Amino acid sequence: MTFINIVLLLGAYLIGSIPTAVWIGKYFYGIDVREYGSGNAGATNTFRVLGKKAGIPVLMIDILKGFFAVKLVFFQSVYLVDSIPYINLQLAFGIAALLGHIFPVFAAFRGGKGIATLLGIIFAVLPTAALASLVVFLIVLIISKYVSLGSMLAGIAFPIFVNFIFTTESNSLKLFSAIIAVLVLVTHQKNITRLIQGSENKTHLIKKRT
Repeated sequence: MTFINIVLLLGAYLIGSIPTAVWIGKYFYGIDVREYGSGNAGATNTFRVLGKKAGIPVLMIDILKGFFAVKLVFFQSVYLVDSIPYINLQLAFGIAALLGHIFPVFAAFRGGKGIATLLGIIFAVLPTAALASLVVFLIVLIISKYVSLGSMLAGIAFPIFVNFIFTTESNSLKLFSAIIAVLVLVTHQKNITRLIQGSENKTHLIKKRT
């Protein structure tokens, strides 16, 4: 890996480290969202603790963090676009951003689960499969009202889309898609327990008028 690519890799980590939920919560509401709700510095917990006005910008910025971290690949001039090394570099930048979100240097390494950032990453690398996974997420969320369940099933669906529907010649991308499914399940262990116990919080996209 060239020096410029190492610098870009560090840049991707720093982009991912922007603690959107923490900063918006502290500067606009005087609240550290990590001390409330699920304790995660992510969009879902921000929606839960601070509401839509805070949750929507956190969600959008966290998605863009992953997307623009991957797009740092445009600043390298070694690999041809869409070549296997090019895709590998995209994935490396995406993983760096994801680690930044989960372990942000700007927030004492206490971040979120990275689902929104992960969505931005896969949209940048393979938008067709990402869009299909997003549809799965929305369908599950609308039917079940569980963000966690939607996230997990979308994560599981992603490698299926990558390997069997929107096929790719990149073995690293295939492996990455499988790792995503495992990572989503691992980071949602508490949610799985709450779902089994029936104590998981529901999210209503459209609130009923009283």
